[in-house]
Amino acid sequence: MMGVGCRARVKLREDIIVQAVGEAEKGGRWPERRLLALALEFAGEGVPAGGLSWNGGRNLPGGRPCLVGSGVKTSLPGPILQSILPLLNIYYLERIEETALKKGLSTQAIWRRLWDELMKTRPSSLESVTCWRAKFMEAFFSHVLRGTIDVSSDRRLCDQRFSPLLHSSRHVRQLTICNMLQGATELVAEPNRRVLETLASCLHTLKFRHLLFSDVAAQQSLRQLLHQLIHHGAVSQVSLYSWPVPESALFILILTMSAGFWQPGPANLPCRLCGEASRGRAPSRDEGSLLLGSRRPRRDAAERCAAALMATRRKSEVKQMPRAAPAPRVTRRSTQESLAAGGTDPKRELHPPATSQEASGTKRPSSAPAATSSASASSSTSSSKRAPANSAPQPKPLKRFKRAAGKKGARTRQGSGAESEDLYDFVFIVAGEKEDGEEMEIGEVACGALDGSDPSCLGLPTLEASQRFRSISTLELFTVPLSTEAALTLCHLLSSWVSLESLTLSYNGLGSNIFRLLDSLRALSGQVGCRLRALHLSDLFSPLPILELTRAIVRALPLLRVLSIRVDHPSQRDNPAVPGNAGSPSHIIGDEEIPENCLEQLEMGFPRGAQPAPLLCSVLKASGSLQQLSLDSATFASPQDFGLVLQTLKEYNLALKRLSFHDMNLADCQSEVLFLLQNLTLQEITFSFCRLFEKRPAQFLPEMVAAMKGNSTLKGLRLPGNRLGNAGLLALADVFSEDSSSSLCQLDISSNCIKPDGLLEFAKRLERWGRGAFGHLRLFQNWLDQDAVTAREAIRRLRATCHVVSDSWDSSQAFADYVSTM
Repeated sequence: MMGVGCRARVKLREDIIVQAVGEAEKGGRWPERRLLALALEFAGEGVPAGGLSWNGGRNLPGGRPCLVGSGVKTSLPGPILQSILPLLNIYYLERIEETALKKGLSTQAIWRRLWDELMKTRPSSLESVTCWRAKFMEAFFSHVLRGTIDVSSDRRLCDQRFSPLLHSSRHVRQLTICNMLQGATELVAEPNRRVLETLASCLHTLKFRHLLFSDVAAQQSLRQLLHQLIHHGAVSQVSLYSWPVPESALFILILTMSAGFWQPGPANLPCRLCGEASRGRAPSRDEGSLLLGSRRPRRDAAERCAAALMATRRKSEVKQMPRAAPAPRVTRRSTQESLAAGGTDPKRELHPPATSQEASGTKRPSSAPAATSSASASSSTSSSKRAPANSAPQPKPLKRFKRAAGKKGARTRQGSGAESEDLYDFVFIVAGEKEDGEEMEIGEVACGALDGSDPSCLGLPTLEASQRFRSISTLELFTVPLSTEAALTLCHLLSSWVSLESLTLSYNGLGSNIFRLLDSLRALSGQVGCRLRALHLSDLFSPLPILELTRAIVRALPLLRVLSIRVDHPSQRDNPAVPGNAGSPSHIIGDEEIPENCLEQLEMGFPRGAQPAPLLCSVLKASGSLQQLSLDSATFASPQDFGLVLQTLKEYNLALKRLSFHDMNLADCQSEVLFLLQNLTLQEITFSFCRLFEKRPAQFLPEMVAAMKGNSTLKGLRLPGNRLGNAGLLALADVFSEDSSSSLCQLDISSNCIKPDGLLEFAKRLERWGRGAFGHLRLFQNWLDQDAVTAREAIRRLRATCHVVSDSWDSSQAFADYVSTM
């Protein structure tokens, strides 16, 4: 039991703290470190390290001695500690966090206020912030690293006893590198060695956004940074965003390092963490040659010739000419010589055929790029004049080899005369018949080299001299157009990347390189220890129809758990009326049945046009473990085809729990919708913008409610964007009546033209039936602003039975919908 003397000392200390807080609030000169020392001492944590002790030999204002350090362990009252917290800077506030939590005090409100006042940005509405301290410290680290915040401008950020980067680095879980690799050089500098070591232990995700061209020194710094964070660190995910014109050397550097390969550059010192000197060979040329290999191909002449050839043949097919224009041929010897004599500058784009001076290794004069751009522009313009104006070149199967060869046309970076009419300019090589043993088509030369066992024949990194280290498990490429060499390097690495668990390729302009991707995924699937379980693939175009592409992926990766695939525009083969439409390589597609797979989640986004239901059914039949299916913009030739898909789901996909349809016209499929609502295995169904109540609403709504009342397994129903209206909402209220066996607990009626009076009547009916809380109700983008008072009353009543999520939406934006439902 505490004696009288101890209680007196405690009371004295509390008085000292109160006085200090009062003077600090009035702008006094009490240092924050002394407040922190007192707070920690009173909390029983002892005096903090780093010279913050304040012993009794010093006097407080007024001449009273400080008794800190007397050995008495007391508990500082929560209100006093709560008064101290807002006065501390971010460094002391972060250090006292644990003590405050022990006292039952939360600092989240303080960190949120610091975020609003210093970062001056509002987090996304989709983001759920669980810890504002971690979020603030992570953003603070990034701003200090890039130099976009001045720590001396605010007393809450400035303290000479702390290093901003080092103090905040332990909270960084995600680091973003932008533009010209800002921050990479600073992180690998010797003064920030401890910062980099801390990042290596806590950083999980590394992102690259809007990268631009960088110099060799910046790439060397990035090489060291990736080596420390990936090979000797904990980074498990690398994501690249919005890189319209990727620099080949930099892109391949990021890929190879992410895959676990380490090949030091010429200026790199031996890595002290590796324990041995680097075994990599010093390059004889520039940084790009080190990454791309000494035999980087010269693609300019072949691709330009192939583009002209493709345009000519397309024009001939459209005009239905009896005989196609003869294809230009090159000899095997001359083509191989041009491949072997390829340039080494990774920034070079498509150029005219090399002259004898260039082939001998002489540098191109400074005026050459401009001339090259003009030549490329004129070539592109002439090709576009010969090609049909309303269609882009599409892949055509080759006659003499298995894969469809393709190269992605590169856009000239220099020169103002080049004009690009399409987002991606795909160039497909069309092979012809071989006349003799010394001649072959350009496409056959390219594909023959690619099909070889030696990847270095086209300049791919052989990685023989590289050391193999830890690699990442998640790779994401968003809006990063892949050149031929980049796509080939990716496929080459994927074939043995066994640690990869998730792969995302979004709008990369793969074109015919999709066939090589499928080959590499098939090779990866055959590797022992393959962990790839999630694949997300989306693009503007695909040389394969989406269902055939899905079948090929499922066949190549039978252990895949999650597959998300989207193609925005139909391929040439989706239109059978186009002359010359032939099948894809047989080893890619195949007509045999799909073997049983492990798919649990399948998401598909379809281009316009009717889809063959039997192909989709074949995928569903082989996916007996499917638990979640999402179809976006799917169109079938008839309601019977849609019914065939639903019947397949009922018979073969017994584990299916969640089913989602988005942007599909189901107005003529009401009987099929009722069939779904009667399915006793589904737990969640989504009909998003499916025009459900466009026809026969008075007859269909009672049938739909009756089916739901008899379904006791359905937990969630989402009906956004179906023009339900007040009448439809009141009809749905009957699902919660006393005679219903429904267990529905989540209802989404967003964007359904619901008015406040209808919502109020819906709330009154729920109260009358007394069903109690049934979960979540979503009301986004309805016409609740037409009568704010009634809307507030309706939401107040609804919150007694469910959790309501709504917004303040301006219904005047939906005037067209209002007129259509008057």
